[in-house]
Amino acid sequence: MSEILPECRSWGGLVARNAEIVAAEPWIAAPSQHRTPALAYGNGRSYGDSCLNDGGTLILGRSLDRILAFDRVSGLLTCEAGVLLDDVLKLTVQAGWFPPVTPGTAFVTIAGALANDVHGKNHHRAGTFGRHVRAFELIRSDGSRLTCAPDLNGELFAATIGGFGLTGLITQVTLQLMPVTSAEMQQEVLHFDGLDRFFAIAAESDASHDYTVAWIDSLASGARLGRGVFFRANHAMGGDAPLARSKRPLPFPIKPPIPLINGMTLRAFNALYRAAQPSSPEPRRIPYRPFFYPLDRVANWNRAYGPKGLRQFQCAVPTAHARTTVEEMLRRTLAAGEASFLTVLKLFGDLPSPGLMSFPITGATLTLDFPNRGARTEALLAELDRITIEAGGRVNPYKDARMSPATFEASFPDWRDFARHIDPGFSSSFWRRVTAG
Repeated sequence: MSEILPECRSWGGLVARNAEIVAAEPWIAAPSQHRTPALAYGNGRSYGDSCLNDGGTLILGRSLDRILAFDRVSGLLTCEAGVLLDDVLKLTVQAGWFPPVTPGTAFVTIAGALANDVHGKNHHRAGTFGRHVRAFELIRSDGSRLTCAPDLNGELFAATIGGFGLTGLITQVTLQLMPVTSAEMQQEVLHFDGLDRFFAIAAESDASHDYTVAWIDSLASGARLGRGVFFRANHAMGGDAPLARSKRPLPFPIKPPIPLINGMTLRAFNALYRAAQPSSPEPRRIPYRPFFYPLDRVANWNRAYGPKGLRQFQCAVPTAHARTTVEEMLRRTLAAGEASFLTVLKLFGDLPSPGLMSFPITGATLTLDFPNRGARTEALLAELDRITIEAGGRVNPYKDARMSPATFEASFPDWRDFARHIDPGFSSSFWRRVTAG
């Protein structure tokens, strides 16, 4: 039995409208009995509308939540699509295995990581999530059940990795994990004063460290423009430290009627954040969760952006234009009077994904988060889109809520090749928007 649940929403605050909500099992049993088009909905951690399907059916993938097999010798894991990365970590880290690629939250489903072909702080070493997927099961709207692997239904395998969930319902995934000897990270923290120093540190660090990322003070201007804190780490070697227990997230206490993110609060936060980071670059052993998932410590932290939610922008820009493009974006953001709470900068490597629509390209990626202030925010984001495309880059569709069809096509000019593999019974609010006309 299905029901209308209008509170299915994206992490950015977009709400599903007039969508039929159905658990995965009844849809699998009788796809034709439900409204079309259909789309899988995981744990609602997508920022934009790629997880929404206004007027169609949303299939609740979280009901597929079993880990089916875990080989502690080879590190091969098979699980159902709705298993959270957090659940995988709880099982595998203590056995000496770690996800080869992880995004910035552990509260994503494994199928969502595949459908978005997520990347992490180690893209320069491991590429995207899809590079480590060995096989998955896909159910199409005609009821057919397909096993997809590089050598079995290979075209559909490539289309589904990073395919926005549009090729059918992923029901289970086989993933190759990576061995680790400790649940800790060996981290170094380096303060830098501008973008030139960032790019120098990043190039040096990518050669010696598996994980690299920088936080940028988006309100710094003048000679301090682009200042920030660089984090680099490797998995620590085995030691006597016990596995840190996973703490229950602290609740965000209120639903504020206005955004709590503004110039004044962000200036105070930035000063406190910089001051809280170690002033010495000496290596320190820390648990893996604070390094990979610092925001998971606060449940529903997106409420801080107010009732209209947030808009996240992420671009990838080729190496040749990365330095000047990032500077221009930071300057435009300052000039627009917007405050980006989470401003993240890192370098992508040159490891290609098997996915047809994977986002990363060799170069730099900049991520900015803004409270949704309507037309004012939309105008800035459109300007950032323009800067990205003129630099030969692309805008991340998996985090988007408003890019134009022209920006999407400029970012992914071969999208029609991917579209040939879309299940005719599947669609999304995002896909209809960016392919309109």
